Amino acid sequence: MTDAATQIKETITANDVVLFMKGTKSMPQCGFSSRVAGVLNYMEVEFADVNVLADEELRQGIKDFSDWPTVPQLYVKGEFVGGCDIITEMTMSGELDALFTEHGVKFDKDAAEKIREANV
Repeated sequence: MTDAATQIKETITANDVVLFMKGTKSMPQCGFSSRVAGVLNYMEVEFADVNVLADEELRQGIKDFSDWPTVPQLYVKGEFVGGCDIITEMTMSGELDALFTEHGVKFDKDAAEKIREANV
């Protein structure tokens, strides 16, 4: 494994929820990263944020690791879930709630419901 792949594997193993993104959860640097971080923050999910803009090797490495061409990328319990469009769809359908529940990830169910109600 490359250094980036090793770092990625260690990060997703050490944290229940990880978002590889452009920027940080408190200061996203692209709209797609902002949307996913915003959903997770609003739902009060504890997650590790990894700023791929800080390291070019990591930025390419995460794309190679997941075989997914874009960032952000969400991992739950070591498994790749998807990017912005997939996370948005899963949030709206309730699938993200089910995934978090299945994996024992704490989140605010009322906040998740408010997101859906606001986007009907």
